[in-house]
Amino acid sequence: MKTRAILSFLVAFFAGLAVCLAADPNIGTWKLNESKSKIAPGTPKNTTVVYVADGGRIKVTVDGVDKDGKPTHNEWTGMFDGKDYPIVGDPMNDSRGYKTIDANTVELWNKKGGKVMVTGTIVVAPDGKSRTLTTKSKGADGKEVVSIAVYDKQ
Repeated sequence: MKTRAILSFLVAFFAGLAVCLAADPNIGTWKLNESKSKIAPGTPKNTTVVYVADGGRIKVTVDGVDKDGKPTHNEWTGMFDGKDYPIVGDPMNDSRGYKTIDANTVELWNKKGGKVMVTGTIVVAPDGKSRTLTTKSKGADGKEVVSIAVYDKQ
């Protein structure tokens, strides 16, 4: 009887989790809309960002270009729970964390060696067709660099 109750709980839990992830407005493919964006000179550009529900977690795949225009690619798998998870393929950062603020807003941060390198906020438009990523980092001169990247859902 206990086994049956535990199995029922687990099935309900994972079904609920799948529904929550499917309802996340970030899930999908996002393309950078350069004409609406204000990306600071000399900073990388993420041209395509893909969010996929992956077994109770979210997988984020990012393709773009670095400050010299060379292609970049990195991947992150984790949860939007405020914890750091490793980034694969990003020489500037080794972990990223996301924290859900409300239904359409998440905070994020990238770290290198435990030090926060970039902070940001992603806001998905109420209609779900676009999102705005505002990031803050330190430039080579130590001054704050702010970029605003607008993405269209594909």
